[in-house]
Amino acid sequence: MQLSVPPYEERLTAPRAWWLVCLLVGVSMALIMLPFGTLPLLGGLVGGTAIAAVVTSSYGSIRIRVVGDSLIAGEARIPVSALGEPEILDREEAQAWRTHKANPHAFMLLRAYIPTALRIPITDPNDPTPYVYLSTRNPEAVVAALAAARKTTA
Repeated sequence: MQLSVPPYEERLTAPRAWWLVCLLVGVSMALIMLPFGTLPLLGGLVGGTAIAAVVTSSYGSIRIRVVGDSLIAGEARIPVSALGEPEILDREEAQAWRTHKANPHAFMLLRAYIPTALRIPITDPNDPTPYVYLSTRNPEAVVAALAAARKTTA
């Protein structure tokens, strides 16, 4: 009998301050369009804000999920059986693994505005990827979900 693992899901949303920047982009576009009249000014405000919001939303729509026997990070789907023991990284260690400790062959799902991260070695000998780096606001929950998924597949 196989137990069902409650899925884990996290969306790496953009910080709230970025939405203010979207509005400021719209205001900037409105000021650029000011010499052309009121209608272009309103068009610049709405259009600039909308375009900046779409870009911000798409950047912040990336997800980390543990579903069934897989870790899904962005577009990557990795079987839990191919993952080693996860390492929780604090702010300083996460920054080090994003910069000078980073391996160019690693799978990096990073968002610099998220201070904590998780580094998980890839144990599959046929995979040239040495590890997975995941920016996450709740690394303990990801580790718990991976451990639960590992138990159900064993």
